[in-house]
Amino acid sequence: MLSMRLTRRPMVVGLALLLGGAMAVAASAAEAPLTLEAAVQRGLARAPQLEARAADATAVREEAARAGQLPDPVLTFGLANVPVTGPGAFSLRSDEMTERTVGVMQAIPSRSARRAERALASARIGAAQAEGVVAAQSVRERIADAWIELWAVERQRTLLAELRDEASLAARLAQARLHGGEGSAVDALATRAELATLDNRLAAVDADRTAAQAGLQRWLGVSPGALAATQDFSRLPVQAERLLTGIDQQAPLQAWAAREQLARATLDRARAARHPDWSVSASYGRRAPGLSDMVMLEVGVSLPLFTRNRQDRGISASQAQWDAVQADHEDARRAQREAVARALAAWQGWEQQIARYRQTLLPLARDRAHIALAGYRGGGPLQPWLDARRAEIELRLSYADALAAHARLWASLAYLLPPEVTP
Repeated sequence: MLSMRLTRRPMVVGLALLLGGAMAVAASAAEAPLTLEAAVQRGLARAPQLEARAADATAVREEAARAGQLPDPVLTFGLANVPVTGPGAFSLRSDEMTERTVGVMQAIPSRSARRAERALASARIGAAQAEGVVAAQSVRERIADAWIELWAVERQRTLLAELRDEASLAARLAQARLHGGEGSAVDALATRAELATLDNRLAAVDADRTAAQAGLQRWLGVSPGALAATQDFSRLPVQAERLLTGIDQQAPLQAWAAREQLARATLDRARAARHPDWSVSASYGRRAPGLSDMVMLEVGVSLPLFTRNRQDRGISASQAQWDAVQADHEDARRAQREAVARALAAWQGWEQQIARYRQTLLPLARDRAHIALAGYRGGGPLQPWLDARRAEIELRLSYADALAAHARLWASLAYLLPPEVTP
């Protein structure tokens, strides 16, 4: 009985290990491949840049809460009418005018100044929010570029790996013909060199894939795992016409609108400096015993009399800055419209080229290589296959580059509009 228990225990442990391995494989297989949109959403949730911009916006809102408030009152205390010469010099009792005073003073900026300060604070909030929108658009595009880089490298490896079986077959054919006395050692060496060259290319692609995985992991925080093999880059999430007509709604232009609002608020604050500010102060003076105490109330007003070389200069400077921001905004609008038009034209051009690769160029290159290898198998020369083979490899690499360029242009266009205005 004891021996039966001892023999059963290793079997149970082995079954448990097998079951655990099977469950791990099943869990790995159940994990869905990482799509582009999923990668973007995960990256946005972990992006330090967005946390920094959110903190900036919070700081600006906290500062804006005190905009337009009256300044803190000032507590004053001191001595008044103290004699410094004569028999009663430096005495607080020798002169009936001497008094110890305590008071409070409140500065009251003009209503225009406080209104301009509130408008400037609101403009700063808008600028901080616009910077956050621009940062989010940049992060989305950079995450998409990282995903596309890895995706394109994997497509490139797939395209090259599909040719390895044929290269191995050619090497075996050359070796068989050499052993049969029909081939030459040159052909055998050439086919082996062609296979080794392909393996070198695959090794280089593997290194590029590892580097691309590190680039995507920089945004996700974890290893990206398997990517979705298919991604539709032939359709934009918004219509191309809307991208051309909605230039001001795009993320890069929102920052310029906020800068223009900020310059306008600065100009209003400079104009408010022409209005006088007020101040009110009250003090209580205590005199020597036997003398009545005194109360003083004062109202002050600033006198912007010489505005030509003071306030007017500030207004002119702010006006010039606002004009400059408006001109720069218009230039940025034109540049953005040109950039979008160019990107759309390039994206559509790559779309046509990719279709031509798939429908014509790649099938022709494959047929050419097949026919050349069949001719070599039938006793023909090897050189036609070598030429066809090298041409097909270069064509496939060009196709992979076209896929990457097309996808990157798609990303640059797809994330121009913030999510809240994207249908």
